[in-house]
Amino acid sequence: MTEPPQPPNQPPTPSGYGHLPGPPQQGYGYPQGENPYAQQAPYAQQPPTVQQQQPGYGYPQPAMPGEPGAPGTPPKKKRTALIAASAAAAVLAVAVVGYFGFSGDDEDPKPPVAQEPTDAKPSGSPSVDNGDGNGNGGQQADLNSGRKQGEDKVLWFKTAKVDGPGMGVESAAQWVAGDTVVKSVWKSLSGYAVTDGKEKWTLAFPAPVCSVARDTTADGKTAVMYKDGEGESSSCTQLRVVDLKTGKEVWSKEVPKEGLFDLFTSPTLAMTGDTVAVSRGGTASAFKISNGDKLFGSAMGTGCRPDGYETGNGKMIALATCSDADHSAEVHGVDPVTGQKAWAFRLPKKYKVTSIYSVDPLVLDIGDEEAKQRSIVVLGPDGKQTATLAGEGSFVVGCGDTGAFRALTTCPSAVVDAGTLYLPTAAESGKANEIVAFDLATGKAKWRTPAGDKRTLTPIKAANGQLIAYRKAEEDQGGEVISIPAGGGTPTALLRHPSGPAAPIESSFRTPKLDYVDGRFFISTSRLQAKGTDEKLLMVFGK
Repeated sequence: MTEPPQPPNQPPTPSGYGHLPGPPQQGYGYPQGENPYAQQAPYAQQPPTVQQQQPGYGYPQPAMPGEPGAPGTPPKKKRTALIAASAAAAVLAVAVVGYFGFSGDDEDPKPPVAQEPTDAKPSGSPSVDNGDGNGNGGQQADLNSGRKQGEDKVLWFKTAKVDGPGMGVESAAQWVAGDTVVKSVWKSLSGYAVTDGKEKWTLAFPAPVCSVARDTTADGKTAVMYKDGEGESSSCTQLRVVDLKTGKEVWSKEVPKEGLFDLFTSPTLAMTGDTVAVSRGGTASAFKISNGDKLFGSAMGTGCRPDGYETGNGKMIALATCSDADHSAEVHGVDPVTGQKAWAFRLPKKYKVTSIYSVDPLVLDIGDEEAKQRSIVVLGPDGKQTATLAGEGSFVVGCGDTGAFRALTTCPSAVVDAGTLYLPTAAESGKANEIVAFDLATGKAKWRTPAGDKRTLTPIKAANGQLIAYRKAEEDQGGEVISIPAGGGTPTALLRHPSGPAAPIESSFRTPKLDYVDGRFFISTSRLQAKGTDEKLLMVFGK
């Protein structure tokens, strides 16, 4: 295989899209049918409904004003092997270029602060429900019938009946805010009591919800985008901040265009502090969460222009495309209030960021898909490369990747805590996968935990020296929530979900949303077929 041209005075890049080099040499700076109990057939994720598309991060911009692109259909996620590097393996080295809130209507307001999900103790008490067929009362007893010794309970279960368009509807959001779990369904958000599933509120939107932030502020607010109409020509331009504890709108506004080519392709939302960033199809802008005031935007111009922003652990980065002949890609450290660049990390020619595993610490999967070459790199606070991951296994590549129209967000199945990255190997049909722990200081694998015979493990979160993971249910066996010590060792079961009638429902969730908060496990669907019949929506387990 032909090696790609290298940055000046740097070692060659290893051949093979799936060969990861070892740690960098010293001195380089461088994933229903009518009966909601039935098995749900898998379906392909639908591309966004837009009339025109604009190339996004790392891709050439249109050659002529007004020239439309073709809609990008999300490709199947690719799997590639990570092979342990030998002492003679070449190191991918990248030259580094060095560079680079808010008030509301009340006096002296305290701005909300976006944060990672926490284990807030729910304060609500159980509500009385005589059984309405939506997951409480008699239905709950049925789902828990035949529990085996040592198995825990289905606390409650919700179905949804939606008569929507033929392609189905999105149900992508799930948040746990205090004593409320919130779920999106097409054109609404609904909040339920975490204890028993009693509906607390529903907030309707005038058009379908088309993008949501994954995080919430310390006081339970988040950002949601919805379309500006119902037709096929509608765009995802409307931004709203919602109080998830009360179901009330804080404010709404239309996101203004940054330029002629701002077509709102595959928008994503990222929050940190009092900043929410809206990234879409090669353009991005940021606003105050507290009042909607605009903070900054990626205006057209020369140099390396940000195409999108991502946040994590209080930090913000930008993915940028440079205006040189090669349309080179950079990653910038960014001030989330001003948008100013603190540092820049230049990728090799033709390399793009294909996955973001963590923003702080910054762990990126970068690759040249045409040449089938890739590497997972760790960057320090100054944007210089500190390590390169090396290990064996087949891992999912391209979280949030939609081909030429990138909408990159942090991979939901990648977890980082205290200098350790936890990645699941790809789950293959009929085979068990593993969780691999990588030391971010050295890039080496620390330990591996297998899922067990034909089972699948997915990391959920890590804190206080423990990794929390979900062992997926089988049709005849309930799932489990387990904890694994950060140093490795024997997993401990936190929850054992019941077998019997609950197991086939739990096992049939496809690309589900997962949360484990305060001893409760939440699993929900990310899309509904919307044929006017009951479909499973949200299932909650506990003691």
